[in-house]
Amino acid sequence: MPSKFWRGSVAYTETGRRYTVEAVEDGTVYCTTESGAETEFSEVAMLTEAEWTARASRHSGQVYDRLKQSRIYAAPAAKLDRAAAVAVLAKIERLNPGILDFAAFTTAARILAESGEAELAARLSISKCRAVFEGASPETRASLLAAIIATPVDVLLNAARLGDNLMRALVEKGMAARAAEFEEFCDRPRS
Repeated sequence: MPSKFWRGSVAYTETGRRYTVEAVEDGTVYCTTESGAETEFSEVAMLTEAEWTARASRHSGQVYDRLKQSRIYAAPAAKLDRAAAVAVLAKIERLNPGILDFAAFTTAARILAESGEAELAARLSISKCRAVFEGASPETRASLLAAIIATPVDVLLNAARLGDNLMRALVEKGMAARAAEFEEFCDRPRS
């Protein structure tokens, strides 16, 4: 029976690791990684690019359901003032467009990494991550945002009552370590 792989084709493991096929002999697929490392797998354990894409699209809806059920979203936030959380989220969205999208996407990527599925983060939809984020309570969203901008949540909530310039400065200072990551994120398509 002819192999579904040929020299130069792409093969994926069950976990989504990508390899380039070098040879196929007696049910064994000899592969290399992008870095040039050589390895071999049983042909039945590997997926073609078409099989991997079909599998990924079939499971994509399940990813967002798992995100919603994550302990990060399910765990109640510390006792916070709901009105202050709503105010700070609205103010930050107005002053720093895209920051809540970044928080939603970063949180989703963190959840996937903690569950051993970090490779799925590259295919996440920003709008679907944001919908999951928006489904959480304002207190939870404010807590997650505070963690991302490296600011204690009580400081962030108190800053909502102060002026726009202080809020911008607080966010800029907190995001300084993630500036390159945020810039790269802003270049992603909003699918």
